[in-house]
Amino acid sequence: MARRALITGVTGQDGAYLSQLLLGHGYEVFGVPGRAFEPGVSDAGLRWLGVADAVSIIETDLLDPAALIGLIEQVRPDEVYNLAAQSSVAMSWRQPRAMGQVTSTGAANLLEALKLAQPEARFYQASSSEIFGRSETESQSEATPAHPRSPYAAAKLFGHWMTVCYRESFGVHASAGILFNHESPLRPPAFVTRKVTDGAARIKLGLASELRLGNIDARRDWGHARDHVRAMWLMLQQPAPDDYVIATGRSTTVRAMCEIAFDYLRLQLQDYLVVDPALWRPAEVAVLHGDPSKAERVLGWRAETGLESLIREMVDADLARLSG
Repeated sequence: MARRALITGVTGQDGAYLSQLLLGHGYEVFGVPGRAFEPGVSDAGLRWLGVADAVSIIETDLLDPAALIGLIEQVRPDEVYNLAAQSSVAMSWRQPRAMGQVTSTGAANLLEALKLAQPEARFYQASSSEIFGRSETESQSEATPAHPRSPYAAAKLFGHWMTVCYRESFGVHASAGILFNHESPLRPPAFVTRKVTDGAARIKLGLASELRLGNIDARRDWGHARDHVRAMWLMLQQPAPDDYVIATGRSTTVRAMCEIAFDYLRLQLQDYLVVDPALWRPAEVAVLHGDPSKAERVLGWRAETGLESLIREMVDADLARLSG
C-alpha cells in the first residue's frame, strides 16, 4: 500500500513543493489548507506545480484539539509534516498574539493528537532560522543558542521545543528542520525576495518606477524551497528522529540579492532603489548564515540551486505572470 502523508499548510509555498515531491515518491497526500479554502484560488501554488487534483484537501482547525484527533483517525498518516504557520515576520509585529497561535499552539495540538491517535507516525516540525535572532556566532548550527527577536520567531521556538519534548518524553518520531530562508516563484509578494523580483519585473515592463525596501544590509542564507522540502522528507526516512539546520551555507546581503535580479534584466539598481526607514523591523536580525554540515553528513542532503539561479527563476516567473 502507498504511504500516506498529511501536510498542514499544504497550500503554502513549502506545502506545494512537498506535495509534488511526495506524490513523485508514490505517496497518498492529504493536506490541511492554511486558511479558508477556495478551490482555484487558495490552491494556486499546487495548480502551478500541476498537483492540485492529486492532493486531498481536508479543512480543519489546528486550534481545536478534538478536531485534530478526528483528522488523524480519518487519515491514518504514516508521516505528518507541520508547515502551518503565519510566516510573515512583519505581520507578526502587527498582530503578535493572533498570529502566533497557529504557529505555536497548533504545533502542540498536532503533536498531542498524534500521541493519542497515531503514535507510530513520523512527525516533521517546520522550525525557522529566525529563532537564532541576535546570534553571537558567525554561523548558526543545531548547537547555537536561540535568541528570537520577533513574535514569529518566539512562536516558532515554542513549536520547536514542543517537538523536542514529545520526542524525548513520549518517544514520538518527531524531527525539526531549522530551515533558513528558502524561496521560489511561489513565495508571496510580501517577502523580500518576491518583492524584489516582482518589482524588478514591473520596472522592466514599465509598470513601476521604483523599488522601496527597508534594511538592505541584512544578510540572509537563501536557498530554493524545492531543495529544502527534500530535506524534510529525508529527516522522516531516518531510523531515529533529530533536529537539523537546513541551509546553503552562504549568506548574501539584500542589496546583493537585488543586484542579481536587476543585473539579469540589464537594469541599474541605483536608478530605482529607494531605502525607506519605515520598512525596518522594530528589532532587526543582522545576519543569518546556516551551517548545514550535520544535514550533509547524516541525511546526505546538500542544496542544489544557487542564489543566482533561484533569483533568475523567480524573475522569469514574475515576468511571465505580469506579461500574461
